[in-house]
Amino acid sequence: MEVFLDNVNKGLKKQTHSESIVKCFPTYVQDLPNGTETGKFLALDLGGTNFRVLLIELSHEHFEMKSKIFAIPQHIMLGSGEQLFDHIAECLAIFVKEEKVADQRLPLGFTFSFPLSQKGLTIGYLERWTKGFNCSNVVGNDVVQMLNEAIDRRGDVEIEICAILNDTTGTLMSCAWKNRSTRIGLIVGTGSNTCYVEKQENAETWNDVNMGSGNVLINSEWGAFGDDGALDFVRTEYDEDIDRNSVNPTKQKHEKMISGMYMGELVRLALERFTKEGLLFGGKGSDMLFERGRFYTKYVSEIESDAPGVFNNLREICEELGLKHATEQDYINIRYICECISRRSAHLVSAGLATLLNKMGEKKVTIGIDGSVYRFHPHFHNLMMEKIKELADPSIEFDLMLSEDGSGRGAALVAAVAARLQKEKKPVRT
Repeated sequence: MEVFLDNVNKGLKKQTHSESIVKCFPTYVQDLPNGTETGKFLALDLGGTNFRVLLIELSHEHFEMKSKIFAIPQHIMLGSGEQLFDHIAECLAIFVKEEKVADQRLPLGFTFSFPLSQKGLTIGYLERWTKGFNCSNVVGNDVVQMLNEAIDRRGDVEIEICAILNDTTGTLMSCAWKNRSTRIGLIVGTGSNTCYVEKQENAETWNDVNMGSGNVLINSEWGAFGDDGALDFVRTEYDEDIDRNSVNPTKQKHEKMISGMYMGELVRLALERFTKEGLLFGGKGSDMLFERGRFYTKYVSEIESDAPGVFNNLREICEELGLKHATEQDYINIRYICECISRRSAHLVSAGLATLLNKMGEKKVTIGIDGSVYRFHPHFHNLMMEKIKELADPSIEFDLMLSEDGSGRGAALVAAVAARLQKEKKPVRT
């Protein structure tokens, strides 16, 4: 926790930011929703293999949402940046025409869940690709400008992009709309990241006008924690294997120990080793067990969803993987391996959150959380509650809140808060 806190402070300070591993980028979001936001807003959500377009109508405490999911084909994920943004613009055009709002110039919040260096609410430069994306000519470029250019190339829709954010910021905003004590946003899904409310004076790389709150949301990019070797003392041969065979070797080491993109494969690597050593399945594996990526993360949640000593889901999974010869002792061992890996994930997340809670020093904090691992793993919530309680200052009251569509509703709320602040226009000179 001390090392993580040191990394966060380095990311915040101007002098050490450039060499810091945990970047702590200011998001330029200065205020949380207060319930007075109204109007129609669009949101785009890009952060995984699917991509969503949403139309959200806010009126005080009420909201209505329509959305559509589009796939991102593998060839686009690994193609050129122009192809990617043309695809996004096409999806956007299809959606606004279907919803009959193509004739309105609506504000749009763009959730772009990759490491961004933001220079303003609508200026964000991609630092690096993660989560299996590797589009050319995007790293180092402003993704808002790239999307605007793709929209202009079409010429058939008018859209005002008024905020770019990542899914953690969206998660925090979405939960803050319902719960005013929300101060931290967390994602534990395909990837993992967190953001939190920081005092503007501590965010030395932030250089905007204070609109009144004195705060700014910080996007930690904690997935990169450990890229300098800080986590080597807890990394295993399986973590090394995952890293070596990933699309971004030596990067995002913390994320690779936590997130859903890698959890199933970590289990599979352990199963493969123990099988080859004759400790599982009588030393007889299967082609599928030995195939990279074939043990899905959802299996971990399904296996741990069975009551202790019951192996209904596990039996089915073993059959699926061509391991019909698995014994009850094998089932016990497989479940134990899954528990070790998911518990480690929950504990790493909890240590980071406890560090932020202690740093912020607020007495009552809600942590807004989204992502498939937190949402679907049967014990993740309890493991986190237990470990945060153990590590955080006992005087801090905290709770964990499942976000309802952070990257969609949250994006619209960032746009809505930006629109509200523009109307109020009360910059505070510092």
